[in-house]
Amino acid sequence: MSTKEEMKRLDYTLPYNKYVDPEVMKEEREKIFYKNWIMVGHTSQVEKVGDFFTFDLVGEPIIVTRGKDEELHAFYNICPHRGAIVERTEQGNKKILQCIYHGWTFHLDGKVNRTPNFKTNDIEKPSCMTPIRLEVHQSMIFVNLNQDAPAFETDYQSFLNNINEYTFLSSLKKVRENRRIVQANWKSIIDNYLECDHCQIAHPSFSKAFDLTKYSITPCDNFSYQCTTASDEEEGPGARFYWVWPNTMISIYPGTGNMTTSHIIPVDEKSSLAIYRYYFADENLTADEEDLIKFVDQVREEDFELVELLQSGLHSRACGRGVYSPTEHGLKHFHQLVTKAMQS
Repeated sequence: MSTKEEMKRLDYTLPYNKYVDPEVMKEEREKIFYKNWIMVGHTSQVEKVGDFFTFDLVGEPIIVTRGKDEELHAFYNICPHRGAIVERTEQGNKKILQCIYHGWTFHLDGKVNRTPNFKTNDIEKPSCMTPIRLEVHQSMIFVNLNQDAPAFETDYQSFLNNINEYTFLSSLKKVRENRRIVQANWKSIIDNYLECDHCQIAHPSFSKAFDLTKYSITPCDNFSYQCTTASDEEEGPGARFYWVWPNTMISIYPGTGNMTTSHIIPVDEKSSLAIYRYYFADENLTADEEDLIKFVDQVREEDFELVELLQSGLHSRACGRGVYSPTEHGLKHFHQLVTKAMQS
């Protein structure tokens, strides 16, 4: 078979211009991030009445609170009077929310409390902070800016069925969080997570700790998971790494109950905010749990170096797209979901 015929048989990735074009990023914001369920936090962040945290969802400021009814609420962190940001801190506990521009105040469920210079009853309905859909699964908090989207269980039932075997997840607490700006398109970071062809070269500690001959990647409807076992284990649960459409990674390692999450939030077409969090049953970590965090951080930094190197070449005229290797099932699955969303 000629080289030309071989090239026709290759399966090609997304075009590289999709990773560097600001217009593509604008469209992705609307069609992907504003229309799908996005994990923004964990119930351990809002355990008490008055607890809250804020989150920037690709330019849309949101706030999640534990209301006086002891229920969780999500709404845009925007004052309906003039559009100012209401809560300016990342997390805390308050009895009432106040916009410092004109002094409007709001209850923990986003409903208006006081509107200086107005009669509240005259503008009560339009003066509330705009609500956002929220669902909790295994203590993970998901929001969706699309009021007409199907319920989380409708689109992610197979994911829930898969992860529900980890019965300890709901008992975990967030014990640590780190943030880092990565000079790479959000898709570049997801691409890297969804294949392990690079592991042998780029992750020596990971390759030593886990048996890569038993590494598998399984695409499902709108998530995928990767499995392997520790090198010194003959039996027992191994590591499992979930990717949940569109931008969340959830890793569960052997040992005591644990979970790490990574949220990749686009900043622009060439940079992303990576938020990674660590969950354990107890805030007082053992030496083994501290070692696990160091291990995960090392692998993650190795990946960030790779994707930043990758991003620096994606604008080149040398080639317009890549090719899938025979093992890159997860990567191809992700690209199919991106393509489908962008065609909607």
